[in-house]
Amino acid sequence: MEREVAWKKYDEAASAEVEALAADYINFISDNKTERECAAAAIAAAEDAGYDSLADCITTGTPVGPGSKLWACAQGKAVILVHVGAAPISEGMNILGAHIDSPRLDIKQNPLYEANDFALLDTHYYGGIKNYQWTALPLALHGVVATTDGEVIEVNIGDDPADPVFCVTDLLPHLGSQQMDKKGAKVVEGEDLDVLVGNRPLLSTADSSDSADATEAPKDPVKARVLAILADKYGIAEEDFLSAELEAVPAGRARDLGFDRSMVIGYGQDDRVCAYTSLVAQLALGDDVPARTAVCVLVDKEEIGSVGASGMASMFFENTIAEIMALAGESSPLRLRRALTRSRMLSSDVSAGFDPAYASVFEAKNSAYLGRGLVFNKYTGSRGKSGSNDASAEYVALVRRIMDDAGVSFQTAELGRVDAGGGGTIAYIPAKYGMDVIDSGVPVLSMHSPWEVTSKADIYEARRGYEAFLRAEG
Repeated sequence: MEREVAWKKYDEAASAEVEALAADYINFISDNKTERECAAAAIAAAEDAGYDSLADCITTGTPVGPGSKLWACAQGKAVILVHVGAAPISEGMNILGAHIDSPRLDIKQNPLYEANDFALLDTHYYGGIKNYQWTALPLALHGVVATTDGEVIEVNIGDDPADPVFCVTDLLPHLGSQQMDKKGAKVVEGEDLDVLVGNRPLLSTADSSDSADATEAPKDPVKARVLAILADKYGIAEEDFLSAELEAVPAGRARDLGFDRSMVIGYGQDDRVCAYTSLVAQLALGDDVPARTAVCVLVDKEEIGSVGASGMASMFFENTIAEIMALAGESSPLRLRRALTRSRMLSSDVSAGFDPAYASVFEAKNSAYLGRGLVFNKYTGSRGKSGSNDASAEYVALVRRIMDDAGVSFQTAELGRVDAGGGGTIAYIPAKYGMDVIDSGVPVLSMHSPWEVTSKADIYEARRGYEAFLRAEG
């Protein structure tokens, strides 16, 4: 069953909507390259749309009822938006779940060193990457530094055109014959992904001044100059790296791709393309009261197993729903269990788009294609579906009906050929409550690379499909 290309159905008005959404999306992923930045942007957008802080409502004992809109945040890195519906929450929710973390290079706790007149930052890669893809491209540093006096300093260097950028160096091909003989996984070792940050020494004044305050040359003058810059611009000392969360990410904005501008190329589209469209769909409900409570979950740590206090496997989601149900007068463990079991979820995560350059790892009739709409993966996992949530036939039929009724272009797919590899999402975690869950998202080319590719048509259909799902009654 081959699906039509979604572009064919758009009239002039719909095409304008596609372009407008894509422009906003490009701004979002260009401005928000870390989970903290995405969470802050989501909260700001939610508050503009009339959402209230759940923490504040708990403090004041504010009652919750149909039409109430609330947000909650975990450690600044995960966000839940809840729009209370007409039916009791215990009758179930319609949930969109996406993740806002992406593969990157994390700066180690003791990172800064000098070697052969260069200053470098030691890194530990995060998520599944091909190490060699992260060499010889401009990088930016994003994150926070927490000092012992309680201050949290935001760092964002490399994305303003006036900023310097950084890089991981590569070996010139003239000397790379032995390197090129290595397997791809060993061409660049993980421990060699160190970020180049300086080459100019901090000079001594001892030779040019007779004053008593003349300084001696530091032991590591290039490192010393970098530290002096950090101290001057940010008030950061070397010890402060111990309590920092700094990420090296590709520098530069996302862009239109292709002569026809039909695609988007940018960093972090896995999974911010689904996070953004989920967020927009949630906020599109406006002041309407949905039949069932609508929830948008944007979590951290999916790329490393959904672990930690801000990952989907934490108690953040369950605790948030319990608190809201208490404010809604539905406070009981049994009602919470019923709410979770009766809920249904789209695990909004990207799928592998068919790439003709690598056709051998795909099975063509069960692959996702750019431009053919929102993708549903009944199951993911590896080889024998290991680690997969396998959605029931009945739930797949329900989702098909919702999409068909809303005129949403969609397709179904597997991640690739059966024995080619595989992967997972957050789907299996909420499924433990007994709720119906299926993976759905946007197909991506060059997934997990520094620059990923999506289709504007698929972004548009995802946003439409997610809103239709949130509004669904039966």
